[in-house]
Amino acid sequence: MTDLVASGPGARLALEGASWAPKGARDPVLHPVSFTLEPGRTLGILGPNGAGKTTLLRLLYRYQRPTAGNVAVDGADIWAQSARSVARKVAAVLQEQPTDFALTVREIVALGRTPHRRGFGGGGGARDGEIIEAALDRLELHGFADRSLGTLSGGERQRVMVARALTQEPQLLILDEPTNHLDIRHQLEVLALIRDLPLTIVTSLHDLNMAAGACDDVLLLKRGHMLGFGAPETVLNETSVSDAFSVAARRERLTPSDTDHLTFHLQQRTP
Repeated sequence: MTDLVASGPGARLALEGASWAPKGARDPVLHPVSFTLEPGRTLGILGPNGAGKTTLLRLLYRYQRPTAGNVAVDGADIWAQSARSVARKVAAVLQEQPTDFALTVREIVALGRTPHRRGFGGGGGARDGEIIEAALDRLELHGFADRSLGTLSGGERQRVMVARALTQEPQLLILDEPTNHLDIRHQLEVLALIRDLPLTIVTSLHDLNMAAGACDDVLLLKRGHMLGFGAPETVLNETSVSDAFSVAARRERLTPSDTDHLTFHLQQRTP
């Protein structure tokens, strides 16, 4: 069967002073962010609600153009290329999922092949069919393939959107809270998939311990400012996590797994 993802280690992602502000606003929603993510690494974007995580992801998949700075994939600014060219390298799975599609699951997954076709109509031949079937297999969706999306649960719809993204054969995969709406088993399966894919992956996550286990690097945001970028054990220290989330964070050692685990407690209010 055709390999589901593109060959190679993935794309190199580089941001140089990328920021974003609504038109006419005095203050940016996202202040300048700079980092380089090497091919094949997984980056977790972390921070409290309103930190700028979704805004940053939107810059990466070319939904919003940076107010200043730039976003480059393999050395090329994504806004110097056509949307179709970028879609051949970058795929995104968003939190917002359509519920009223009249299309079947197989037809929605097949939409991921659109950037690789000439024009927007017609099929793509045997290779497209193999890639679509491989995506259905990988996300265990064959049992839903002929059902309409609106009949599925939120977690099942999430798996469909991941499958559609993989059929794009991206080198950079953007995931906005991919474990949302998923039960524990499917959360673990999605995290295992993230670890196994030979791609560069950027994902936002709320669970810091989950991010520390699944990501090579993490980027911590607070009110649109980058507090740190690097290895989880370095960035997610007690001081930075307490500051970002306004809690008292403690790093504890679990037994019998003998692993580090962050716990969180409300800070005592002074009278």
